[in-house]
Amino acid sequence: MEWKLDNDSKIPIYQQVVDFIEKRITYGELPPGSFLPSERKLATQLNVNRSTVTTAYNELRAMGIVESTTGKGTRVSTHMWGVSPTLTPNWRGFVEGGTFLPNLPLLRHIRAEVQQNENMIDFANGELGCNLYPHDQLQTILREQPLTQSLSYDHPQGYLPLRQAVVKYMKDYLKIEATEQSIMITSGAQQALHLIVQCLLNPGDAVAFESPSHCYSLPLFQSAGIRIFPLPVDEHGINPDDVQELYRKHRIKMIFLNPNFQNPTGTMLHPNRRKKLLSLCADLRIAIVEDDPSSLLTLENKQPCPTLKSIDENGTVIYVHSLSKMIAPGLRVGWLVAPQSVVERLSDARHQMELGMSIFPQWLMQQFFETVPFQSHIVPLRKQLAEKRDIIVRALNEQLHDKISFSNPTGGIYIWGKLNEPINEKQLIMQSLKQEIAFMPGSIFGAKDGYIRLSYGKVNIDQIEEGISRLREAILVCEK
Repeated sequence: MEWKLDNDSKIPIYQQVVDFIEKRITYGELPPGSFLPSERKLATQLNVNRSTVTTAYNELRAMGIVESTTGKGTRVSTHMWGVSPTLTPNWRGFVEGGTFLPNLPLLRHIRAEVQQNENMIDFANGELGCNLYPHDQLQTILREQPLTQSLSYDHPQGYLPLRQAVVKYMKDYLKIEATEQSIMITSGAQQALHLIVQCLLNPGDAVAFESPSHCYSLPLFQSAGIRIFPLPVDEHGINPDDVQELYRKHRIKMIFLNPNFQNPTGTMLHPNRRKKLLSLCADLRIAIVEDDPSSLLTLENKQPCPTLKSIDENGTVIYVHSLSKMIAPGLRVGWLVAPQSVVERLSDARHQMELGMSIFPQWLMQQFFETVPFQSHIVPLRKQLAEKRDIIVRALNEQLHDKISFSNPTGGIYIWGKLNEPINEKQLIMQSLKQEIAFMPGSIFGAKDGYIRLSYGKVNIDQIEEGISRLREAILVCEK
């Protein structure tokens, strides 16, 4: 709200200041508990005498709208709503309360810096670059395929023709047998995870997921009051024996896994461990949620490793898949595969929140599956990602071989590195952003200091070497 002094008004200037501050409070610009500027600072900002502001603050205190504490300043009262002439909700209380916790401050800061600086070389973003999406194929569909489907509300489980297309896609490329009744279309993988946590678990329930894991960056587990226990990841993924131990100690009900090209480590769960894990969880009646955005992004000309769902003989696995890492994140299309009773429960819950997903992106993905040979997209995509992977690996070996240890990823879009010497994580992040290079620190994924995740999915190929050079400069500054 902009301050305008009305010298022609019969209202005294101090009262105009009172009205201005009260309106800012009413409109939520100054929520309860927020501090007002000092009298001197506000007088300068409003271009009035300090004595005028002093009189205005005294009037606001008398009204119970603000309160002052010696040495701390003046703030909007948290108990004034029954006294104020204009009754306003306690927005600060709403913001600080509620079910959903905010994202981690460091994560928000990195994202804000990337969005605001067009010169930033972005190794933080977990998406693909725009040049890797099938723009031509999607444009052809939009130009040549008529949209005959009604744009009314959709089936709670999602657009039936898309679910039917997904059945074929999963059978052909993921070796997963499913029916359209066991599939629920979601707005990406994160909505699927949210529904699972909110609908199938209760506050106080114990779950486990990999450590490190991208799940640590999602506040939805803590927001739901879920107890979280870590499953350490080594070069072969998690150890099923750790699952058994957590069940013995904490009676975990569910585990969340990303077994193929795990985010952030890039590891693959060993085939022997997969079989043992499925058998163990079936015996203990522990549900497995398999988050699988990247299993088809193998970069070594090998067949993708079988998903847990494809070898699950006991109905233990809820499978979550998304097209964000392969086709277009902005379309927000993913799905989950689960027993029909689970799908119906989750669909009903989603239907209560929103009457249905938008038909248009579902129709577009259905047309993509049915008119575009998937191999014509995924094969070139793998080649381009492999080229990016090779360039960043070479740059790391040439410029940071003495600073960072890492494994060469065989798929996915992430490199997980460990700094050879201890460096303060926050200092490194701030210095890197100053050098206009962004990455994700390990702490966001539940790791200790000294780890970083570099994503080569979105960064332009001609920026990679320069980005690693900037990272080296940031590390050298922090080592001084």
